[in-house]
Amino acid sequence: MSQLVTALLVALTALPIAHAAEKGYTIHFPKGVDGEALEIPEDNPMSAAKVALGKQLYFDPRLSADGTVSCATCHDPAKGWTDQLPVSTGVGGKHGTRNAPTVLNSAFNYMQFWDGRAPSLEAQALGPIENPVEMANTLPKVVAWLNTVPGYRSQFQAVFGGPATADRLAKAIACFERTVYSGNSPYDRYTQDKDKNALTPAARRGLALFEGKARCTQCHVGFDLSDRVFHNLGVGMDKKDPDLGRYTVTHKEKDKGAFKTPILRDLTKTAPYMHDGSVETLEEVIDLYLVGGEDNPWLDPKMKPLDLTDKEKADLLAFLKSLDGDMPLVKAPSLPPAP
Repeated sequence: MSQLVTALLVALTALPIAHAAEKGYTIHFPKGVDGEALEIPEDNPMSAAKVALGKQLYFDPRLSADGTVSCATCHDPAKGWTDQLPVSTGVGGKHGTRNAPTVLNSAFNYMQFWDGRAPSLEAQALGPIENPVEMANTLPKVVAWLNTVPGYRSQFQAVFGGPATADRLAKAIACFERTVYSGNSPYDRYTQDKDKNALTPAARRGLALFEGKARCTQCHVGFDLSDRVFHNLGVGMDKKDPDLGRYTVTHKEKDKGAFKTPILRDLTKTAPYMHDGSVETLEEVIDLYLVGGEDNPWLDPKMKPLDLTDKEKADLLAFLKSLDGDMPLVKAPSLPPAP
């Protein structure tokens, strides 16, 4: 990551925040999503024009070195805002080592990326552009190019009062991503509307297991069923050179192999699972928890073997499927022509 990106990340961590309701833009949150919990950097208020600009930038592959990879390539609205691959493919067919997490409801994350290395959506937006196995470009080149495109140049002027900069690029993309939410699932209707028929009998039994015998709520809590912090499940730790996750950020021994707890919405659309995409199905996810994760020196103490019958496993699976909601299907916008 370049010195410019690093400096921007540091600056963004210190920004004051304000609730979305205090700004002159309405974000529409679906049932079950706690909009009151959303916090927005005070220096990046929402506006329709900024969201529209951010949407174009999100879908524009010309931000990559060879014009083939956009944010939407790895976070495709038609694929649960992921790419439904174990690991993503970037410029030149290069592959990373981590699974692309969904953008859905990611605005509520305290920290972005599997290892939490970015403190905000604004900070996250810049990393993939310069990552050599993702978009493989440089911020100076991208900014210079944006300022040659009349359509972008006029939009940046109208939205920010000046030309494109790396900071403004990040803010626009983040604003668009702050409009992407999923909710109104059967689970939401069951808990919010008290609609007893919203969940099948199997899903209701699965919910009881989720909150009780299966101990899932040790980490999967809140309206998105995620504590949004980091745990070692042992996944991938048997490799010769395992991905050490959160440790690469904090350099604390306790964080080795720890990755952020994922949001549990729309799980049927965001397979495969885990930070490395190594678990193909929800059935396999349940099996991983049944054995208490994969043993390693840093295994989270919350990971203990579970004794569930086949019927209980099926009920738990039914509940997890009930978390599928009304996912926003956003079409790619028209992009401003380059000169």
